[in-house]
Amino acid sequence: MITIVISVLITVLVLGAMWLKTGVRVVRQFERGVVFRFGQVRAEIRSPGLALIMPVADRLQKVNMQVITMPVPAQDAITRDNVTVHVDAVIYFRVVDPVRVVVGVQDYESAIRQVALASLRSIIGKSELDDLLSNRERLNQGLELMIDSPAVGWGVHIDRVEIKDVVLPESMKRSMSRQAEAERERRSRIITAEGELQASKKLAQAAETMAMHPAALQLRLLQTVVEVAAEKNSTLVLPFPVELLRFLERATPSEPGQAVPRPAPALSAGLSAPADQRLADTRILDRAVPDGTEADR
Repeated sequence: MITIVISVLITVLVLGAMWLKTGVRVVRQFERGVVFRFGQVRAEIRSPGLALIMPVADRLQKVNMQVITMPVPAQDAITRDNVTVHVDAVIYFRVVDPVRVVVGVQDYESAIRQVALASLRSIIGKSELDDLLSNRERLNQGLELMIDSPAVGWGVHIDRVEIKDVVLPESMKRSMSRQAEAERERRSRIITAEGELQASKKLAQAAETMAMHPAALQLRLLQTVVEVAAEKNSTLVLPFPVELLRFLERATPSEPGQAVPRPAPALSAGLSAPADQRLADTRILDRAVPDGTEADR
């Protein structure tokens, strides 16, 4: 009799332990527990730690509250300026309402992925290629708003959306390279022209200064000679002023009986003299030649 009682007590204790085991759940720190009692959701959310539920009537479903990183598969889309691009993105989101996530949507991760794919195609079609390449932060904000609008009703908050990579066709890459090269060439020519303009203004100012002070030209000439001689060259090229040659020509006395031709103004200026002027100079020379010389001719 005592043996039977002990066996019954042991059986009861084992069944009670098993019953308690089925009614005890452990909720981790980054999770929250949603309890369904006979299929109806309970308003109380089970916090991290030990959660006691009724073994038969209740069912506990855990919801992850961590930030989830979801890559968006690459999509082939056409921009507003008719350029085909290959774009992928990444989404960072987290659950803020465990009850709505469990009750409101069947699979919230799959739902967020599909909304992200549709929103990515939509925002690419509304944007131009230049905005997609250079103004990506504004596109990220617009994509975040488009995904966050339906996600709020599901109890999900979108923390951040980023467009990772934009792949262009090879023909478009070559066109953009040529455009960038042409732009750099244009800027280099503009900079060179501006430098020439500034140099010409400074040279004009220097010429005016040298015209007011003739000694400045001689000092500049001597400075140039010093700079050339500093290179240890075996040959030194010394510029000789043309005005000095003309001065020496005028100062040299002419031989007796030899006429000194008058220089034509046009020739001294580097131009050919008119025909009537050349004839007048010829007549002067004929008169100045002695008779004996003319007879010898």
